[in-house]
Amino acid sequence: MTGSSFKCLKPVCLPIAVGTRLVTAVAGLCLLAMPAFAQENPGDLSPAEKDKFYNLVIENDSLAAYGDDNYTSGVRLSYLNLGAKLPEVAYTIDDYIPTFELNENSSAYWTLGHNIYTPEDITAPNPDPQDRPYAAFAYGSIGLVTVTDRHVDDVEVTLGIVGPPALGEEIQTFVHKYVTPSSPEPEGWDYGLDTEPGLIVAWQRRWPEYYMTDIPLDLNFGIEPNMGVTLGNIYTHASAGVTFRIGPESEKWQDTPARVRPAIPGTGFFEIPENKRFSWHAFAGLDARLVGRNIFLDGNTFSDSRSVNKKPVVADASVGAALTYEQVRLSYTLTYRTKEFNGQNGQQDIFGVVGVSYRF
Repeated sequence: MTGSSFKCLKPVCLPIAVGTRLVTAVAGLCLLAMPAFAQENPGDLSPAEKDKFYNLVIENDSLAAYGDDNYTSGVRLSYLNLGAKLPEVAYTIDDYIPTFELNENSSAYWTLGHNIYTPEDITAPNPDPQDRPYAAFAYGSIGLVTVTDRHVDDVEVTLGIVGPPALGEEIQTFVHKYVTPSSPEPEGWDYGLDTEPGLIVAWQRRWPEYYMTDIPLDLNFGIEPNMGVTLGNIYTHASAGVTFRIGPESEKWQDTPARVRPAIPGTGFFEIPENKRFSWHAFAGLDARLVGRNIFLDGNTFSDSRSVNKKPVVADASVGAALTYEQVRLSYTLTYRTKEFNGQNGQQDIFGVVGVSYRF
C-alpha cells in the first residue's frame, strides 16, 4: 500500500484567565499550520483505495498501574471502510454540518463503545456527594472523514444511553470479580446517574501536512495540529491540540492510534510496511478542551442527580508508540489528564490505552 492512500483520509464556559491562555496557546499551534500548505507537498491526493480497518481500543487506569477512580474504563470498536460507497445518512449529515464537505475522497466509519466513571472510593455504599457520581455510557456512532484543501475534516454523530441501561455496575462487578479479582467490588452504583439518552455531534479538523521532514536514519518527523467543536447533552466543548510523530520515512502516512472521546478518536488508518514485515512509529501530543458540559460531572440533564463543579479547562498529555506487523498494528499510549472538577481528590487521571488494528 502506498502513502497516497492515507492522504485521501487526511483529515456556557466560564472565562478563567489561565484556562483561556492554555486553549489559546494550543490553538495558536493549529493556526501556524496555514502557511505550511504553500510549501511543496509530497505526492498527490489520489482517490482512496478500498481497504477496510477494524480498530479496538481499551482505555483503563489499570493499564497505567493507577487507581480505580474517575475515568476508569473506555472501550471503542470501530470499522472504517476506506473509499467504499457512502450510506445515505452520510449525505444528510453533510447537509447539516457547516464546514464539512463530502467529495470523492470521503469515507465512513462505524463505532460501538462503552465508558465507565466512578468516585475515588468505590467501596463506600453511599459515596461522597462531593465526589463525581458513578456513570456509564453505551453508544453507537457513525463518522465521516474527508480531505479538502489538504486538511482532514472528521464528523461523528453519536447516539447512546447513560444510566442503569448502560450496565456499568454489571460490567465493572464482573471484571473485578473474574478478571481482576484483587480489585474491590463497587458498592455505590445506586447513587449513579439516572437513565438518559445521549447525543453527541462532533467536528474536528486536522492538518497532517503542517510539517513533515526527513531526518537521519531514514526517519520522518511530523507535526499535526488540530481543532474541533463538540455539541450535545453528553459533551459540549471546544478543543485544540497538536501531535508529534516520528517513524520510518517509507511509512510516514500514519494516523495515530484510535482513542475514546473526549479525546479525538481518529480513524486508526495505518500503512502496511513496505519491503519488510515490521514497522513502527512513536508519537506525543497535547490537547486542551474548553468545557461547556460534561454529563459525567454536571449530572443528568432532565432529572436531579449527583454532580460536581467541573473545571472549565481540561488538558490531556499523551505519549505512545505503535508496532505494525504486516496487516496488524499494536499500540500503547500513556495519558495524563488534568483535574476535571473542583475538590477532585488525589492526583490527576493517569490511564493507559491499548489499541489493536487489523487492515484487510
